[in-house]
Amino acid sequence: MVAPAWQTWTALSLVYVVWGSTYLAIAFVVDGLPPLLTAAARFALAGLLLAGWVLVRRGRAAFRASRRAWLNAAAVGVLLLLGGNGFVMLAEDRELPSGLAALLVAAVPLFVVALRWAAHDRPAPTTLLGVGLGFAGLAVLLLPGARPSGVPALAAGMVLLASALWSVGSFLAGRWEMPGDGLVTVIGEMTGGAAGLLVTGLLIGEGAPSGHVPASAWWAFGYLVVLGSVVAFTAYSWLLGNAPLSQVSTYAYVNPVVAVALGAALNDEDVTAVAVVGGLITVVAVAVVVSEEGRRRYVPTERQGRLRSSAT
Repeated sequence: MVAPAWQTWTALSLVYVVWGSTYLAIAFVVDGLPPLLTAAARFALAGLLLAGWVLVRRGRAAFRASRRAWLNAAAVGVLLLLGGNGFVMLAEDRELPSGLAALLVAAVPLFVVALRWAAHDRPAPTTLLGVGLGFAGLAVLLLPGARPSGVPALAAGMVLLASALWSVGSFLAGRWEMPGDGLVTVIGEMTGGAAGLLVTGLLIGEGAPSGHVPASAWWAFGYLVVLGSVVAFTAYSWLLGNAPLSQVSTYAYVNPVVAVALGAALNDEDVTAVAVVGGLITVVAVAVVVSEEGRRRYVPTERQGRLRSSAT
């Protein structure tokens, strides 16, 4: 049964705006709160909320899975949430603008295609053309003129590393044994990711905030937990079963536009002409890849579709 158009567009709007705004929310969070420990708390709380919902709606039987499946989910969670989200937070803590971070994270579908190529899963020529164009866009974004003055190349490199690690986690998640229930898999990933973030944060010396924490940081943290990690993901999961993949995947090139606009409007972030050009090249390339892959593939299962989810 096809879902009514208003339901589809309501869910899409949530994914577009909420996931696009998480980059700005992260910028507010790191203005007073330790990046990795805060991310650990975010995903631990989100995991608990999802676990409670699954327990009430589906009962304890939904959590039955092999030990290997739980360990695999936890390992993928470390790659996605520590490697992916954690490095984005560290980069924004080092003054990388949220809009530029979102444009660099948009490269995730390009890295996933590259990994498929390495695994002898040959993409279509149009997809490869999009990948080449996308990496050219990333090269433009990494030019000194694309970064506002004072933003180190290391911070931009952290986000590229985050995109690569998220892509590896996404790639492995589609090939490893996972719990049968899609939301339970996410709970396992959030648990593993939260543990990895906690341990890494403590190892690099993060601790409780030493000074006053702005109220905006606490509000942004709550926004990330409830809207970023629970509401938007639920909307995305629903879309995967009720809308064409080619339509759902448009989030990959809408999110960066939303992030850049919000960063400029609400956080006074500079948007250079070079960054605009590089961002447009990257977004167009992702649009080419997503549309070609969506045209060639059926709508995936919830677990398969989750591989395209946002790094934030």
